[in-house]
Amino acid sequence: MQARAGFIFDRGYVNAMSAADSENNSANNKLVNDKDLPLREDIRFLGRMLGDTLREQDGDSAFELVENIRQTAIRFHRDQDPKAREELDAILDRLSDENALPVVRAFSYFSLLSNIAEDVHHNRRRRAHLRAESPLQEGSLTLALERVLTSNNNSPAILFDFFKKAVVSPVLTAHPTEVQRRSILDCQLTIERLLRERARTELTPNELRHNEENLRATIEILWQTRMLRPSRLSVNDEIENGLTFYSYTFLTEIPYIYAKIEDFLERRLNQNEIPAVSSFLRIGSWIGGDRDGNPFVTHDVMLRAVERQSSVALDYYIDAAQKIGRSMSLTEQLVKVSDDVKELVATAPDIPNRSDEPYRRIFLSIGARLVATARQFGHQVLQLSTAEKREPYADCAEFLRDLDTIIASLKQHKSAWIARGALRNLRRAADVFGFHLTPLDMRQHSKIHEQVVSELFQHHTGKSGYAQLDQKQRTEWLLSEISQSRPILATYDGFSELAQSELRILHCAADIHRRFGRAALPNYIISMTTSIINVLEVAYLLQQVGLLQSGENPQLHLNIIPLFETISDLRVCGEIMDQLFSTPYYRKLLVSRGNVQEVMLGYSDSNKDGGFITSNWEIYKAEIELTKVFAKHNVELRLFHGRGGTVGRGGGPSYQSILAQPPGSVNGQIRVTEQGEVISSKYAEPEIGRRNLETLVAATMEATLLGHDSLGANADRYYQVMEKLASVSFAAYRDLVYETEGFKKFFLESTPIREMSGLHIGSRPPSRKNSDAIEDLRAIPWVFSWSLSRMMLPGWYGFGHAVEAFVNREDQGGQGLALLQEMYREWPFMQTLLSNMDMVLAKTDMGIASRYAELVEDVALREQIFGRIKEEWSRSQKWLFALTGHTELLQDNPTLARSIRNRTPYIDPLNHLQVELLRRYRSGEDSEEVKRSIHLTINGVTAGLRNSG
Repeated sequence: MQARAGFIFDRGYVNAMSAADSENNSANNKLVNDKDLPLREDIRFLGRMLGDTLREQDGDSAFELVENIRQTAIRFHRDQDPKAREELDAILDRLSDENALPVVRAFSYFSLLSNIAEDVHHNRRRRAHLRAESPLQEGSLTLALERVLTSNNNSPAILFDFFKKAVVSPVLTAHPTEVQRRSILDCQLTIERLLRERARTELTPNELRHNEENLRATIEILWQTRMLRPSRLSVNDEIENGLTFYSYTFLTEIPYIYAKIEDFLERRLNQNEIPAVSSFLRIGSWIGGDRDGNPFVTHDVMLRAVERQSSVALDYYIDAAQKIGRSMSLTEQLVKVSDDVKELVATAPDIPNRSDEPYRRIFLSIGARLVATARQFGHQVLQLSTAEKREPYADCAEFLRDLDTIIASLKQHKSAWIARGALRNLRRAADVFGFHLTPLDMRQHSKIHEQVVSELFQHHTGKSGYAQLDQKQRTEWLLSEISQSRPILATYDGFSELAQSELRILHCAADIHRRFGRAALPNYIISMTTSIINVLEVAYLLQQVGLLQSGENPQLHLNIIPLFETISDLRVCGEIMDQLFSTPYYRKLLVSRGNVQEVMLGYSDSNKDGGFITSNWEIYKAEIELTKVFAKHNVELRLFHGRGGTVGRGGGPSYQSILAQPPGSVNGQIRVTEQGEVISSKYAEPEIGRRNLETLVAATMEATLLGHDSLGANADRYYQVMEKLASVSFAAYRDLVYETEGFKKFFLESTPIREMSGLHIGSRPPSRKNSDAIEDLRAIPWVFSWSLSRMMLPGWYGFGHAVEAFVNREDQGGQGLALLQEMYREWPFMQTLLSNMDMVLAKTDMGIASRYAELVEDVALREQIFGRIKEEWSRSQKWLFALTGHTELLQDNPTLARSIRNRTPYIDPLNHLQVELLRRYRSGEDSEEVKRSIHLTINGVTAGLRNSG
């Protein structure tokens, strides 16, 4: 089939550039543009193919309609041209419901393909830097290692001590902003691979034709694939989706990272062999264990999550063992083996034509034992064709001993290179992932625990009224119960349905520990922790099923992790932990957990509660206070940051965020949630996934070992200023969101929050309660809705008020503004805060937001509230520039500016279409085409923004 010319991306890139971009001809920008030339070519190339597909599938008229909408939307974006707006309204008004579908799908896929080209280009630029041996980049693992060694006189001891104690753990969570179907993601990865092949390989003309044909075929599959799910995701679906990232990235790239560290240190220290680097980087998961507000996470679901995780790990080991075994044709006629290897060979299958190939025979045995182990866990596994029946491994440590025996023998007998590569990676994978793959966290709301404990109180004492006891009485009763040995609760008879469900889950957790080991389910997180009672209640519940063993030296088999989420709870979290650590029996429980206490801080609810500035500042203060309290009690602190993808939920670049933490708060241990569409954006593509993981490691290492805080005597002065800023920002935010009459109505009508409920993008309900109150709405749909309407309010509102009030009050001879500018120059926290807000403001578009505001039927209400939002947006941007010295958004981040500029021509039309479709739907035009088109626009805008919720 002969390709016909498509030109959507060609003109889109040029027209999207502002006049300032076009006129800036400095040598530096020419260099940047030259480097970006391959990106522009890839975008045009993919755009032509998608344009051809659109013509072939839906005709020339559909193609011309899409192009007309795109160009008109660009004019409106670039110039805020009223005439362009009128033309756009006229085009969309004439658009039939039937014709809307291919238009929405076209722009969604344009955006998707642009993202793919960006990712390929990032990898290309990274490889170019490495080939040219350019200076190491900030956030790279190699630079972090070099800095640590240099700052410590090349002494490696501090590094190996760090590796021994460190915990770096991204934790995957299932959330409803992940709209991507697995089928779409698979096509995306195929296109990425084919584009990468063109960039890295000198293809013959025939190979080039085949590559292009495969690209066209994949884009055609995309076009003919349903973008939306026909039914809501189940938790089991979310479990399967989460597991795909292990096969895409984690199982292969995490061993690569460890090998990279070891190889660098061997070269840098000029040693053939270095001490083993402990496995400190591990992936965690909430998917299947997080039941806070999700009634669909039952004991059966949690057990399935653990079983499926284990199955993925063992399948990977079986496959790797087979492949390595086929390559291990070393003969005893040419190489010697250790006595330990001879012992393993003695138990291996006796194969006549392989009798002189000890390692191959051992791997046949290892493979058979892994199959037996998988079957013992209840997994469905295809038997190895040549394997005999063998005993299963008692645990993963026994599997590791076999691998260590082989590796040691190879190194001893002139086969050191063979001991590296695939064998070393398998050994590391087994050490990191075990037979359970990933530690699954449990989470539940404190109010649920209270209800269950109330029923148990009545069951054990014969009295009602637990909820009426005061804090002192509850604390005394709980401690009395926890400190005494009790038989495991054997029956659920007489309990409510809720209590039975919770107790079944806890019994299931105990069973998981017995079957899969404690590492499979190591943490219990308490949402909305407000006092030590919430922690003691969980300890009491764990005791009921044997996960806490009482006595003089009690044993706690799970980490109990309080989660502080609201502004008020963040302000008292230090006091709560001080009370908890002052409780002697709890300190005994901590001894059984290695004297480590994890605390989780919630960025999402605190932001919804108090706004962007206040949330970030209260979390920073909470970390300072927790560090002091933990030092006072000599307890080791591990912080778990509950961050979302967007800035309004704690998102932003990981490297800068970790370095901006208060001194002493990281201390080699950090866990951080990875949520929603950010998971696929970060971890679907192996190279990008590896770089994101390396950045987490690099930042944790530098924050722990290099001491980036340079405030010194300025700390108190800066903290006082932030307190004033946060106070004003909090008041401004609360006044708008919670104290302005009609704000809830404005929010519900000016965003797609209500229509989102029909998009089958997650198993969890949008609210914890059956309520549309903002207080009860989950932070995720709250932020997601503002992102879709392009107001992005949770990521900046209140900043302008705060800075303007401070400058007006403090500015005597320019001192107030000068002090804020100094804070920006000197303080990583302030730099990160403003950088993240800069990114949000760059994605905000008040022109498009005004069109969503027009959906509010009450004109007076619309003008009042949107007028306040727009005024604060202008004020925030003005003072951002005043503090940073910039004259435009993202001035110091040209890569992100380019990325947003590339995507804007394809996101904006989807927003305009969404507004028109929402208007039709709310006026009663509720056909399937309209509903489907609305959901497709939500999908498309989300993919384009890349961190919407």
